[in-house]
This record gives sequence, C-alpha cells and structure tokens, in this order.
Amino acid sequence: MTLQSVSGVSTSSVTPLNIVFAGTPDFAASVLQALLDSPHNVVACYTQPDRPAGRGRKLAASPVKNLAAEQGIDVYQPLNFKADEDLAALKTLNADIMVVVAYGIILPQTVLDTPRLGCINVHASLLPRWRGAAPIQRAIAEGDTETGVTIMQMDKGLDTGDMLSKVSTPISATDNGGSLHDRLASIGAQACVDTLADLSAGNANATPQDNAHANYAHKLSKQEGQIQWQQDSHTINDLIRAFNPWPVAHTEMDGKKIRIFDASAISDIKGEPGTIVAADKDGLVVAAKTGGIRITRMQLSGAKQLPVADILNSRKDQFSIGKKFI
Repeated sequence: MTLQSVSGVSTSSVTPLNIVFAGTPDFAASVLQALLDSPHNVVACYTQPDRPAGRGRKLAASPVKNLAAEQGIDVYQPLNFKADEDLAALKTLNADIMVVVAYGIILPQTVLDTPRLGCINVHASLLPRWRGAAPIQRAIAEGDTETGVTIMQMDKGLDTGDMLSKVSTPISATDNGGSLHDRLASIGAQACVDTLADLSAGNANATPQDNAHANYAHKLSKQEGQIQWQQDSHTINDLIRAFNPWPVAHTEMDGKKIRIFDASAISDIKGEPGTIVAADKDGLVVAAKTGGIRITRMQLSGAKQLPVADILNSRKDQFSIGKKFI
C-alpha cells in the first residue's frame, strides 16, 4: 500500500534529506519527533544553552536537547554563531537543509547559506499575520478566529521569508494559549514533514509575504497580564484565554494578587467595572466596562489554582457581592 502525505508526495518515494534541526521548547520538540519518525535523517540538533529553572535554579536542558539525547543525536549549544568555530562545525555536518523551530537565536546569513537547500522555519501563525515571539497568544488576545502554521524559507529578516506552505485551524471560544499551542504543534509537525517531501522531490513553490498585512507578536510579559476592568468583557476574556497557562492574567483584591485561569464573557451584565455582581457555584461574575466576566478557576496568593466554587466554600465573605477587584 502506498501512503500519501498531505502534499501528495508518496512517502515511499521521498529521497531522504540530511537535516540539521534547531529549536528549543516543547513546540520544537514535537516537530523534531515527527522528523525522527519520517524517512529523513536528523544528523544533529542545535538548541539554546541550558538555563536555570525551578526554585533551585539548577541548569535545565531544553525539551529539544532531552529528545535528541534520548535518540543519540549530537547536540550543539552555541550562544550564537559569531565564533568561527561554530560556523565551521555546522559546515562539517554537510546538511541538505536546516529546520528551525522556535530556536530563539537569530541566524546570520552565513548560517542560512550553509545547508544545500538553505533553512526553513516552522512558524505558528498564518504569515504575515503575526511575526515574532508570541504568535499563538497574540492571535487569541486580539480576537482572531483563525490561525495556523506557515513553513517558510528563511531570510535575514524576522519571519519575513517566502512561504512554502500554510495550514489553518479555527480558534474556538474555548481555546486558550495551551490548547492552541498543542494543536499547532501537531499541525506544524505534519506540515513540516509534508514540505520536506515537496522539497526533496523538487515540487516546492515559494510565495512572498505581503508586508502590508504584517503584525509583530511581542514577547509576553507578566505585566501585560494585569486585567483592566475598564475594558469590555470580550477583550478581558481574550486576554485570560491567551495568557493561560503562562504568564496567566491577574487582578488584585485587598492588596493581594489573584491569578485567573478560566473564565467566559457575559453580555448582559451591568455594574461598576471590577465589582463582583454574582458569586455562586457557577463562579464569580465581575462587571466590565461593557458586559461581565464569569470566573470559574483562579489561584489565590500562596495557594494552588482551584475551581471558584471550591474557593467560595471557605472564602465566601472575601468574594461577596459588591467586593471589587482592581
């Protein structure tokens, strides 16, 4: 039986490519696993240097490094490619192509030109909609109803290269940063394998991006997660969804931070923005500039995240009707 990829190229007829992979987080590791399961050969992996993590601030390897080590693949961790020895090491790998996914290091033109077929990037947006570091979260926060993955041929710009393929997916009202991340990781992994099949067969066609429609997805910050109750309910809800699971939207009451994980927008609510107008087993309803927010899961300072119904069992007076978030 002949298996067909989405690209239409038979997997049994794909000419294996020697791939150098460059990536760091879980999203990148998903793509790396798909390449390991494909006919291609991953000859080496590049990832960022180990970073301090956790309460003990011990050095921790990236998800890509851990996966590569499990598979016995050589791992390189340069700070950048400014040192001559780093570029020389890359050249000795004789790669056909470099696949870059959320690597976190800007590649100079000398690196882009080293593999025979150049470097391609798996980017979690329907380019040119969201270029930059946080396209998944920005899409949700801005109320986009669709996103996807773009495979592009890399150039010296930031996510400006010509597009080789796109795969789209709707953003549902219940999607958050975590669920959309996981779905796009799966979509991106398959799209990357399909695009490599086209490249190996000489069937890939690149399309330039329309820079007029480009937006920059700035890196997320904890400060951005502060809920502004003077905004409308849909804007607030989109922020809550986008920032779950990190850095998590938050508000304050009585001088203590409260992190909001799950909520929904309600249209027919009136009240002073930030004021609790209902508190029961269905959650807390807080008035916004227009409409309101029903909070169903949150985390109090120094505690673990819990359903609001559970919190109200022991702290009903703290979150009674009329109390106000700031």
